[in-house]
Amino acid sequence: MKKIFLDLLKQPITNSYLSKIDKKSIKKEFFYNLKISYDTKNHLVSIFKPISPKKQYTNKYAHRASESITMKKSFKSISKKLVKKFRPKILMEIGSNDGVFIKNFSKKKVIAVEPCKNLAKITNKLGYYTYDKFWNLSLAKKITNSHGKFDLIYSANTISHIPKLNETFKSIYLSLSTNGVFVFEDPYIGSVIKNNSYDQFYDEHVHLFSLLAMSNLVRAQNLRVIDVELLPTHGGSIRFYVARKNSDHKASKNVKKIYDLEKKEKLNKYFTYKKFAIRVKRSKVQLNKILKNLKKKGERVISYGATYKSSTIYNYCNIDSKIIEFVTDSTKNKQGKFTPGKHIKIIAPINLINEKINYVFLGAWNFVKEISIKEKKFLNNGGKFITHVPKPRILSRNEYR
Repeated sequence: MKKIFLDLLKQPITNSYLSKIDKKSIKKEFFYNLKISYDTKNHLVSIFKPISPKKQYTNKYAHRASESITMKKSFKSISKKLVKKFRPKILMEIGSNDGVFIKNFSKKKVIAVEPCKNLAKITNKLGYYTYDKFWNLSLAKKITNSHGKFDLIYSANTISHIPKLNETFKSIYLSLSTNGVFVFEDPYIGSVIKNNSYDQFYDEHVHLFSLLAMSNLVRAQNLRVIDVELLPTHGGSIRFYVARKNSDHKASKNVKKIYDLEKKEKLNKYFTYKKFAIRVKRSKVQLNKILKNLKKKGERVISYGATYKSSTIYNYCNIDSKIIEFVTDSTKNKQGKFTPGKHIKIIAPINLINEKINYVFLGAWNFVKEISIKEKKFLNNGGKFITHVPKPRILSRNEYR
């Protein structure tokens, strides 16, 4: 049974950056009600009514994974680890984005799946065979008929985007060789609860996973979790290693360790999520108080990173350009546009000291270390970062080191 525990109000599609602000553009903007539920049967946390993926993953998809130094290093590291551990002869990536992961492999060894045609064109031009289709059973059959079964299937920040998980894992079972392994990572609900990072909920994050939930989901499709890791990426992620039920793989000690930890933290109890929802409401009030007090004092406040997560914050907390002057972002195809819903201007990175900015809200709070290195002069000059995790506050110097 799905029980709603959090209402993040009316939200836009986070990838729908407006090129201009006029009556026609604003009228066409799509909104939906972002309500989050907990399934008492399998412990899965999901958007109560997901949006059709066809509205989200278009040929104008803006996110480029390779533009983050942190993520480039992360993908390079995991690619080396997977090669050493599994020595795959042929592998597939689901949700290849701009090729940040597959670039670490020979073009002859990789098949990519990327539904956003503008991104699929990038990897195809690089020489990687890419299917510009949504991952489903039909596509899985087509790919395995052409390329055979896979020793390794990898996916990062994609499986949580797919509404139909039963079909997803059924397709994985079909595509894996007898001892093949499916490795995927997505934002972790345990970290969201701990950090009070409610901005991890947005249209693309249809689900936030726990090991408790994943064990139930894969078991239903004759699969099993053989290993699991908790990661710092994206503000807290979880990486699963899944194999066929009848494979030779033995489950690592991590599986029981994290399974027991999640039970201890009561991630299988509805009241845990209700308590979280209360903290979210409190966070909204506190963040607005900080920002409005700064504006009353005449301070200029901007935001760093036109992230999808920040869209949830702006729209839930009703933060617009009267409070945050503009957003700076290094992603070129976001620059010159406006944030979804609240229409805050996005500009290229600037010299914060020359612009006499004293306060910067971290829309990309999960990259605070990377940002603090880039903006060392700003911080040394007395500039301050503002965050909402785990509670809204102006960061002291030792908190961003």
